[in-house]
Amino acid sequence: MQFSEKLIHEFLKLHFENSKTKINVEAIKLIAEVMQLVVKEGALRAAHQAKVEGSDTVTVEHLEKILAQLLLDI
Repeated sequence: MQFSEKLIHEFLKLHFENSKTKINVEAIKLIAEVMQLVVKEGALRAAHQAKVEGSDTVTVEHLEKILAQLLLDI
């Protein structure tokens, strides 16, 4: 899975305080790569949590249980 660079750019523009702020194409690519890694790590941790609990299916509850630590690890 990859995040669209256009999507990332538009998302960042929404959060810029100054509308004239610009972001380098390489920075957008880096942010997309980091986001991809965070999503993969979250999915792996949630799957591990589900396995520990004896579940074959990952649910939102599994993700909620790992989310705080994931955010701290970032």
